[in-house]
Amino acid sequence: MGFRKKTVRDVEIIGKIVLVRVDYNVPMKDGAIVEDMRIRASLPTINYLLEQGAEKVVLISHMGRPKGEKNLEFTLAPIAARLGELMPGKTVEFCSETTGDTVKTAVSNLPSGGVILLENLRFSPAEEENSAEFAQAILDATGAELFVQDGFAVIHRAHASTDAIARVVPAVAGFLVEKEVTELEGAITNPEHPLVVVIGGAKVEDKAPMIEQFLPIADKIFVGGKIAADGYEATDPKIYVAEDFVEDENGNKMDIGGESCMKMLQDIHTAKTVVWNGTMGYVEDERFAKGSNVVAVAMGTNKNGTTIVGGGDTAGFVEGLIKENPELKYSLISTGGGASLELLSGKKLPGLEVLRNA
Repeated sequence: MGFRKKTVRDVEIIGKIVLVRVDYNVPMKDGAIVEDMRIRASLPTINYLLEQGAEKVVLISHMGRPKGEKNLEFTLAPIAARLGELMPGKTVEFCSETTGDTVKTAVSNLPSGGVILLENLRFSPAEEENSAEFAQAILDATGAELFVQDGFAVIHRAHASTDAIARVVPAVAGFLVEKEVTELEGAITNPEHPLVVVIGGAKVEDKAPMIEQFLPIADKIFVGGKIAADGYEATDPKIYVAEDFVEDENGNKMDIGGESCMKMLQDIHTAKTVVWNGTMGYVEDERFAKGSNVVAVAMGTNKNGTTIVGGGDTAGFVEGLIKENPELKYSLISTGGGASLELLSGKKLPGLEVLRNA
């Protein structure tokens, strides 16, 4: 099954001002970017639009949870600076507003072929309220004639920048959204077998729908993380729940143990499709990262087929591992935690459904 929505390849771009919803909700510390994976993930779509003759590219995003107030702790200014470094030779600017005359002037003054990032969408409560007026105000200020949704990590939300805006102007998917949805849906609708699913994390209520979705099609489902430590009970012979654990000084189960790791290894190495969502332990403490490390390395050295890493903490852990072990390769490291989990659980994503059908 192919991608069912129109993409940037399917529309006329030349001479247009294009509005792109990206996801630049990157981890920050003391005003500095800790990990720029999501910024780098947006480059193929932005560069394609410029190569196809877009007059100007206007980027919109959120970061953090400013709760509808202009809290400069969450400004996107450092993101614009990093984007400029990643696009040498291109004009990349930042605007301190999202709507109004300041934006209108900034876009007007932007040279042809330039890129501008507007300020944090969530500085206005209207963004999370899915306000049609806010969406229209962004379009009026930017003069955009085409909307591209490339923020996969936010398309499970019906916000102004994922839903309302796509109802006003022609709306298509960018390359990141296309890749993520195609890989994730493919793991459900047309996986190569053996299909192995590895599930961890803390909340069983979050992961139960994914287990149910994969149970009829998976050859093996491994359950680890806090879910297993808290006593998750298998309902089917193909589900294996971690049996041994690494404990902290207080007797808390913080990671899966060596026996459980060994039982996973052979199946992951020989699988044709592996889907992983949720860390195996408390990876913030390296003493309890061994189980997740075992899964990540086994997947990253699997040359047989498709290896999909869910977003959120799982993706962050794997990205950190790749920095030390660049030989590890994966088919997809998702940029979206909640979005990938909902898609893998069989749920519809509002920001995807609203895009034009192919």
